[in-house]
Amino acid sequence: MTPREIRTDDDQVECAVCGRSLLRGEEPEPYLHDGRRRDVCELCTGRAEREGWIREAEGQQIGARAARDRRGLISRFRSWQRSRPQHEAEPAAEPNGSLAEELRASPYAADELFAAPRHSERHIHAVPTSDELKMARALELFNASEHPRTVAGVARSLGPPGVAVLPVENSSLVTVTVAWELCWYRYEVDLADERGGVRVADQGYELEELTDSEQVANAAADDRGVLQTAA
Repeated sequence: MTPREIRTDDDQVECAVCGRSLLRGEEPEPYLHDGRRRDVCELCTGRAEREGWIREAEGQQIGARAARDRRGLISRFRSWQRSRPQHEAEPAAEPNGSLAEELRASPYAADELFAAPRHSERHIHAVPTSDELKMARALELFNASEHPRTVAGVARSLGPPGVAVLPVENSSLVTVTVAWELCWYRYEVDLADERGGVRVADQGYELEELTDSEQVANAAADDRGVLQTAA
């Protein structure tokens, strides 16, 4: 018979949320908060998650889901490109120099932002002509989506992120990369199809996985996860 391990008083573990010393035989759940590993008792796991703490055991599962989601997004985008009727494209509007007028001219419904694209309801928008306007419009769409809540939740545990907003050359796509030391998210915004929403294109856990450009911040997030370009 294998002898049962006995925890001595010197080995007592305290819950990082309520401060209670765990009873003998009571196993803590490890979480990440402020860049450190924290032990949480079973009674406080719900509170830890509401505060944005990350359950350590979920890391590999999140990574696997991200890989599957990425393959699904790429497949869906390629399928949409192949089936896209050529006559849907509309000539780009002449730039009028006013971002505010351009935004007012292209309203969108928040409840349609996350819906799956339907070919009969696609709406082609005039893509801004300059990188500055593309970045500003991409951030407008990001901040109107559900994703700032994710940014704010992770930031409560890992601190403020670095944000890189990068228009893709010769394309209507803009990438928004939000990165911490322990994880990162890459979002894509297609300014020619705003009703397609803001998509999570990829995510990971090593900054070395990012391009050099994505590691240079040109925007920042506030405590609500709202993004804005750096002054």
